[in-house]
Amino acid sequence: MPESRERYTEQVMKPEHHTDTRSSSAFPRTRHSVLLAARDADPETRRRALDVLIAAYWRPVYAYLRLRWRLEREDAEDGTQGFFADVLERGLLERYDPARARFRTYLRLCLDAYAANERKAAARLKRGGHLERVALDLEAMEGELARSGAVSPADAEELFDREWVRSIFTLAVDTLRERLAAAGKRVHFELFRRYDLGGADAPDRPTYAQLAAEHGLPVTQVTNFLALARREFRRAVLDTLYELCGSEEEYRAEARELLGVEAQ
Repeated sequence: MPESRERYTEQVMKPEHHTDTRSSSAFPRTRHSVLLAARDADPETRRRALDVLIAAYWRPVYAYLRLRWRLEREDAEDGTQGFFADVLERGLLERYDPARARFRTYLRLCLDAYAANERKAAARLKRGGHLERVALDLEAMEGELARSGAVSPADAEELFDREWVRSIFTLAVDTLRERLAAAGKRVHFELFRRYDLGGADAPDRPTYAQLAAEHGLPVTQVTNFLALARREFRRAVLDTLYELCGSEEEYRAEARELLGVEAQ
Protein backbone atom coordinates (compact mmCIF):
# COMPACT_ATOMS: atom_id res chain seq x y z
CA MET A 1 0.00 0.00 0.00
CA PRO A 2 1.15 3.55 -0.58
CA GLU A 3 2.83 5.19 2.35
CA SER A 4 0.95 8.49 2.51
CA ARG A 5 -2.23 10.38 1.85
CA GLU A 6 -0.45 12.40 -0.82
CA ARG A 7 0.37 9.36 -2.91
CA TYR A 8 -3.24 8.24 -2.88
CA THR A 9 -4.67 11.63 -3.64
CA GLU A 10 -2.16 12.35 -6.40
CA GLN A 11 -2.81 9.11 -8.23
CA VAL A 12 -6.44 8.34 -7.50
CA MET A 13 -8.29 11.28 -6.01
CA LYS A 14 -8.42 13.50 -9.09
CA PRO A 15 -10.77 16.39 -8.28
CA GLU A 16 -14.18 15.96 -9.87
CA HIS A 17 -17.66 17.31 -9.40
CA HIS A 18 -19.18 15.24 -6.61
CA THR A 19 -22.83 14.81 -5.80
CA ASP A 20 -24.29 12.85 -2.93
CA THR A 21 -22.56 9.52 -3.26
CA ARG A 22 -25.03 7.87 -0.94
CA SER A 23 -27.70 8.07 -3.67
CA SER A 24 -25.69 8.19 -6.90
CA SER A 25 -23.21 5.37 -6.27
CA ALA A 26 -23.61 2.18 -8.26
CA PHE A 27 -22.80 0.42 -4.98
CA PRO A 28 -25.20 1.93 -2.41
CA ARG A 29 -24.44 2.03 1.30
CA THR A 30 -25.66 -0.94 3.27
CA ARG A 31 -24.54 -0.07 6.83
CA HIS A 32 -25.37 2.64 9.32
CA SER A 33 -22.93 4.95 11.02
CA VAL A 34 -20.82 3.19 13.62
CA LEU A 35 -21.96 5.66 16.26
CA LEU A 36 -25.62 5.07 15.49
CA ALA A 37 -25.10 1.31 15.54
CA ALA A 38 -23.29 1.58 18.88
CA ARG A 39 -26.52 2.93 20.38
CA ASP A 40 -28.66 0.14 18.92
CA ALA A 41 -30.63 -2.07 21.29
CA ASP A 42 -29.36 -5.21 19.57
CA PRO A 43 -26.09 -6.48 21.14
CA GLU A 44 -24.95 -8.01 17.86
CA THR A 45 -25.40 -4.68 16.06
CA ARG A 46 -23.36 -2.97 18.76
CA ARG A 47 -20.66 -5.61 18.47
CA ARG A 48 -20.46 -5.22 14.68
CA ALA A 49 -20.10 -1.47 15.20
CA LEU A 50 -17.13 -2.08 17.48
CA ASP A 51 -15.60 -4.44 14.92
CA VAL A 52 -15.75 -1.65 12.32
CA LEU A 53 -14.25 0.78 14.80
CA ILE A 54 -11.36 -1.57 15.59
CA ALA A 55 -10.63 -2.16 11.90
CA ALA A 56 -10.34 1.58 11.33
CA TYR A 57 -8.53 2.59 14.50
CA TRP A 58 -6.29 -0.18 15.83
CA ARG A 59 -3.32 0.98 13.77
CA PRO A 60 -3.39 4.62 14.96
CA VAL A 61 -4.09 3.50 18.53
CA TYR A 62 -1.18 1.06 18.54
CA ALA A 63 1.23 3.55 16.94
CA TYR A 64 0.17 6.27 19.40
CA LEU A 65 0.75 4.04 22.40
CA ARG A 66 4.16 3.04 21.08
CA LEU A 67 5.34 6.58 20.36
CA ARG A 68 3.38 8.96 22.59
CA TRP A 69 3.32 6.71 25.66
CA ARG A 70 6.62 4.93 24.88
CA LEU A 71 5.21 1.47 25.49
CA GLU A 72 7.08 -1.63 24.48
CA ARG A 73 5.55 -3.77 21.77
CA GLU A 74 3.81 -6.27 24.07
CA ASP A 75 2.43 -3.55 26.32
CA ALA A 76 1.22 -1.53 23.32
CA GLU A 77 -0.61 -4.57 21.97
CA ASP A 78 -2.22 -5.17 25.36
CA GLY A 79 -3.05 -1.48 25.57
CA THR A 80 -4.69 -1.52 22.16
CA GLN A 81 -6.82 -4.52 23.10
CA GLY A 82 -7.59 -3.02 26.50
CA PHE A 83 -8.56 0.37 25.11
CA PHE A 84 -11.24 -1.05 22.84
CA ALA A 85 -12.56 -3.15 25.72
CA ASP A 86 -12.71 0.08 27.73
CA VAL A 87 -14.61 1.81 24.92
CA LEU A 88 -17.19 -0.97 25.05
CA GLU A 89 -17.43 -1.31 28.83
CA ARG A 90 -17.69 2.41 29.59
CA GLY A 91 -20.02 3.29 26.71
CA LEU A 92 -17.60 5.85 25.29
CA LEU A 93 -19.19 5.77 21.83
CA GLU A 94 -22.54 6.76 23.31
CA ARG A 95 -20.92 9.69 25.14
CA TYR A 96 -19.43 11.28 22.04
CA ASP A 97 -20.73 14.78 21.27
CA PRO A 98 -20.03 15.75 17.62
CA ALA A 99 -20.52 19.43 18.48
CA ARG A 100 -17.37 19.41 20.61
CA ALA A 101 -14.77 17.62 18.46
CA ARG A 102 -14.18 15.32 15.53
CA PHE A 103 -14.67 11.70 16.44
CA ARG A 104 -11.03 10.76 15.83
CA THR A 105 -9.96 13.61 18.13
CA TYR A 106 -12.40 12.43 20.79
CA LEU A 107 -11.11 8.87 20.50
CA ARG A 108 -7.48 10.01 20.82
CA LEU A 109 -8.34 11.99 23.97
CA CYS A 110 -10.09 8.92 25.37
CA LEU A 111 -6.96 6.94 24.60
CA ASP A 112 -4.80 9.45 26.48
CA ALA A 113 -7.10 9.20 29.50
CA TYR A 114 -7.07 5.41 29.35
CA ALA A 115 -3.28 5.18 29.08
CA ALA A 116 -2.79 7.71 31.88
CA ASN A 117 -5.13 5.82 34.19
CA GLU A 118 -3.44 2.52 33.45
CA ARG A 119 -0.04 4.05 34.11
CA LYS A 120 -1.22 5.52 37.41
CA ALA A 121 -2.46 2.12 38.45
CA ALA A 122 0.97 0.68 37.62
CA ALA A 123 -0.82 -2.14 35.83
CA ARG A 124 0.02 -3.96 32.66
CA LEU A 125 -2.13 -2.67 29.82
CA LYS A 126 -4.21 -5.80 29.61
CA ARG A 127 -7.92 -6.31 29.91
CA GLY A 128 -10.44 -8.97 29.14
CA GLY A 129 -13.91 -7.62 29.69
CA HIS A 130 -16.51 -8.80 27.20
CA LEU A 131 -14.27 -8.23 24.19
CA GLU A 132 -12.31 -11.10 22.70
CA ARG A 133 -8.75 -10.30 21.76
CA VAL A 134 -8.52 -9.20 18.16
CA ALA A 135 -5.86 -10.44 15.75
CA LEU A 136 -3.56 -7.52 14.93
CA ASP A 137 -0.95 -7.55 12.17
CA LEU A 138 1.81 -6.30 14.43
CA GLU A 139 4.70 -7.46 12.26
CA ALA A 140 3.61 -5.23 9.40
CA MET A 141 2.81 -2.39 11.79
CA GLU A 142 6.19 -2.57 13.49
CA GLY A 143 7.91 -2.52 10.10
CA GLU A 144 6.02 0.62 9.13
CA LEU A 145 6.90 2.30 12.41
CA ALA A 146 10.56 1.44 11.85
CA ARG A 147 10.44 2.95 8.37
CA SER A 148 8.90 6.13 9.83
CA GLY A 149 12.17 6.79 11.63
CA ALA A 150 12.45 8.65 14.91
CA VAL A 151 9.16 10.25 15.95
CA SER A 152 9.05 12.35 19.09
CA PRO A 153 6.13 12.19 21.52
CA ALA A 154 5.23 15.70 20.40
CA ASP A 155 4.61 14.37 16.89
CA ALA A 156 2.45 11.47 18.06
CA GLU A 157 -0.84 13.26 17.35
CA GLU A 158 0.20 13.79 13.74
CA LEU A 159 1.18 10.13 13.54
CA PHE A 160 -2.22 9.12 14.94
CA ASP A 161 -3.96 11.09 12.20
CA ARG A 162 -1.63 9.73 9.52
CA GLU A 163 -2.28 6.15 10.56
CA TRP A 164 -6.00 6.88 10.63
CA VAL A 165 -5.80 8.07 7.02
CA ARG A 166 -3.89 4.93 6.08
CA SER A 167 -6.57 2.78 7.72
CA ILE A 168 -9.38 4.59 5.89
CA PHE A 169 -7.70 4.00 2.53
CA THR A 170 -6.88 0.38 3.37
CA LEU A 171 -10.50 -0.34 4.30
CA ALA A 172 -11.65 1.41 1.12
CA VAL A 173 -9.36 -0.75 -1.01
CA ASP A 174 -10.80 -3.87 0.62
CA THR A 175 -14.32 -2.59 -0.03
CA LEU A 176 -13.47 -1.80 -3.64
CA ARG A 177 -12.05 -5.29 -4.19
CA GLU A 178 -15.22 -6.90 -2.83
CA ARG A 179 -17.58 -4.66 -4.77
CA LEU A 180 -15.83 -5.02 -8.10
CA ALA A 181 -15.56 -8.79 -7.64
CA ALA A 182 -19.29 -8.99 -6.88
CA ALA A 183 -19.99 -6.95 -10.03
CA GLY A 184 -17.83 -9.23 -12.19
CA LYS A 185 -15.16 -6.55 -12.59
CA ARG A 186 -12.08 -8.25 -11.19
CA VAL A 187 -9.97 -7.02 -14.09
CA HIS A 188 -10.87 -3.45 -13.17
CA PHE A 189 -9.50 -3.97 -9.68
CA GLU A 190 -6.35 -5.70 -10.93
CA LEU A 191 -5.60 -2.79 -13.26
CA PHE A 192 -6.21 -0.37 -10.40
CA ARG A 193 -3.97 -2.37 -8.07
CA ARG A 194 -1.13 -2.61 -10.57
CA TYR A 195 -1.22 0.96 -11.83
CA ASP A 196 -2.47 3.14 -8.97
CA LEU A 197 -1.73 1.47 -5.64
CA GLY A 198 2.02 1.29 -6.13
CA GLY A 199 2.34 5.01 -6.77
CA ALA A 200 3.88 6.99 -9.57
CA ASP A 201 7.44 6.42 -8.35
CA ALA A 202 7.20 2.61 -8.22
CA PRO A 203 10.08 1.22 -10.33
CA ASP A 204 7.96 -1.60 -11.77
CA ARG A 205 4.85 0.45 -12.50
CA PRO A 206 3.47 -0.76 -15.85
CA THR A 207 2.32 1.50 -18.65
CA TYR A 208 -1.21 1.45 -20.03
CA ALA A 209 0.15 -0.32 -23.10
CA GLN A 210 1.78 -3.03 -20.97
CA LEU A 211 -1.41 -3.58 -19.00
CA ALA A 212 -3.40 -3.77 -22.22
CA ALA A 213 -1.05 -6.43 -23.60
CA GLU A 214 -1.13 -8.46 -20.36
CA HIS A 215 -4.92 -8.54 -20.23
CA GLY A 216 -5.66 -8.67 -23.96
CA LEU A 217 -7.44 -5.33 -23.94
CA PRO A 218 -7.26 -2.23 -26.11
CA VAL A 219 -5.51 0.67 -24.39
CA THR A 220 -8.72 2.69 -24.50
CA GLN A 221 -10.44 -0.02 -22.45
CA VAL A 222 -7.65 0.04 -19.87
CA THR A 223 -8.25 3.79 -19.59
CA ASN A 224 -11.99 3.28 -19.14
CA PHE A 225 -11.57 0.46 -16.61
CA LEU A 226 -9.17 2.53 -14.53
CA ALA A 227 -11.51 5.53 -14.62
CA LEU A 228 -14.36 3.39 -13.29
CA ALA A 229 -12.20 1.81 -10.57
CA ARG A 230 -10.99 5.25 -9.45
CA ARG A 231 -14.55 6.57 -9.24
CA GLU A 232 -15.65 3.59 -7.20
CA PHE A 233 -12.60 3.88 -4.97
CA ARG A 234 -13.48 7.47 -4.17
CA ARG A 235 -16.98 6.32 -3.33
CA ALA A 236 -15.60 3.56 -1.13
CA VAL A 237 -13.47 6.11 0.75
CA LEU A 238 -16.51 8.35 1.23
CA ASP A 239 -18.63 5.41 2.35
CA THR A 240 -15.98 4.48 4.92
CA LEU A 241 -15.79 8.05 6.16
CA TYR A 242 -19.56 8.31 6.40
CA GLU A 243 -19.72 5.20 8.52
CA LEU A 244 -17.05 6.42 10.93
CA CYS A 245 -18.02 10.08 11.35
CA GLY A 246 -20.28 11.34 14.08
CA SER A 247 -22.26 13.86 12.06
CA GLU A 248 -22.95 15.09 8.54
CA GLU A 249 -20.81 18.16 9.23
CA GLU A 250 -17.86 16.06 10.35
CA TYR A 251 -18.27 13.78 7.32
CA ARG A 252 -18.15 16.74 4.93
CA ALA A 253 -15.14 18.23 6.73
CA GLU A 254 -13.23 14.93 6.63
CA ALA A 255 -14.06 14.50 2.93
CA ARG A 256 -12.69 17.96 2.18
CA GLU A 257 -9.52 17.33 4.15
CA LEU A 258 -8.91 13.82 2.92
CA LEU A 259 -10.01 14.00 -0.70
CA GLY A 260 -10.42 17.68 -1.47
CA VAL A 261 -14.06 17.13 -2.48
CA GLU A 262 -17.40 18.49 -1.37
CA ALA A 263 -19.57 15.58 -0.30
CA GLN A 264 -23.21 16.58 0.03
